[in-house]
Amino acid sequence: MAKKVYLASPFFDKEQLERVQRVEAALAQNPTVSSVFSPRTEQLEQFEEGTKIWANAIFKNDINELEDSDIILSVVDFVDDFVDSGTAFEVGYAVKAKKPIVVFHEKDNILNLMISESLVAHLTKIDELVNYDFDNLKEIPYNGKMI
Repeated sequence: MAKKVYLASPFFDKEQLERVQRVEAALAQNPTVSSVFSPRTEQLEQFEEGTKIWANAIFKNDINELEDSDIILSVVDFVDDFVDSGTAFEVGYAVKAKKPIVVFHEKDNILNLMISESLVAHLTKIDELVNYDFDNLKEIPYNGKMI
């Protein structure tokens, strides 16, 4: 049965935005994915960005979607040596909620051990996202540098 995927990813600069859009397109082609929630596309524009009301609504909406999803796909390409704090929060939440985590890590750089030890599968190419079986969740460990 196809899975509902929560896409945890930064989208704050041109490179991150381009990457998350490619990930969204790849997931749309994957027959084992029934739907994708991408916070990037759910900014609740009825609220003024940056206000407390907006932040609270976004937070509650994202938490509800995390709870409702079957799998978390986390894009963890670092800026320097740091993963986006919101993405890290979503991964931590998924661990606590006992949701499987698939990581997309396109850049050849370091990965924090809290991420590497929580994942079910580590994917590095867009084609892998198109073809990965989210129903069966084949284990693909991370074998790179860690901090």
